[in-house]
Amino acid sequence: MVHFVGAGSGAPDLITVRGQRLLAEADVIIYAGSLVNPALLEYKKDSCRVYDSAKMTLEQVTEVMRQAEKEGLTTVRLHTGDPCIYGATREQMDILEREGIRYDSTPGVSAFCGAASALDMEYTLPGISQSVIITRMAGRTPMPEKESIESFAAHGATMVIFLSTGMLEKLSGRLIAGGYAPDTPAAIVYKATWPDEKKYICRVDTLAQTAAEHGITKTALIIVGGAVAQSGYERSKLYDPGFTTEFREASE
Repeated sequence: MVHFVGAGSGAPDLITVRGQRLLAEADVIIYAGSLVNPALLEYKKDSCRVYDSAKMTLEQVTEVMRQAEKEGLTTVRLHTGDPCIYGATREQMDILEREGIRYDSTPGVSAFCGAASALDMEYTLPGISQSVIITRMAGRTPMPEKESIESFAAHGATMVIFLSTGMLEKLSGRLIAGGYAPDTPAAIVYKATWPDEKKYICRVDTLAQTAAEHGITKTALIIVGGAVAQSGYERSKLYDPGFTTEFREASE
């Protein structure tokens, strides 16, 4: 059995209870060493075999899984954040399916949730934004034609941009070309929930400058939109005394 487990955004105690249990039971752990906090490996048992997938190809990773299965061992494939976002899990699962190896998935706390917690931020403020767009700049992995930064920026929603810290000058230009005003609030969150977390509030047009001033070149999320300011929003109807819900009658 192979368990795909979300490691969470960084802090070792942000893994789920289920994920921690699976780590403790695993005979083999394959973890993304370039991104996953190694402190999570403290949950493993002494006899567990550990492999760092940062130094491995897809074929090497699946060969470890295949061999573990032949030996009747349980494998945990430990991915950063939640594996469903930029986790490259589907290609692994397809190989396991073809070979008749059972697997399942355990979610984790995504870095976009960790970044919000670092900023004490609510992404969906009434009257400001009710949608969150998770995307990235094109790099070695191209973006589909209809998923350009400009097309998403045109919505004016909250955007969380992964894997783009090294392209902030270009990102700012494309955000502005798509419709965000240059002075739109933005944030850079470096290694959210890790001990060395850093966070900076800026504007769309100062993203590159802010990152350069603080030496941020990778492992950061970019958040863009009016919600970053956490002001000017409308009161939620959910707790409004004049609003009737399934559980409470309006009192005004």
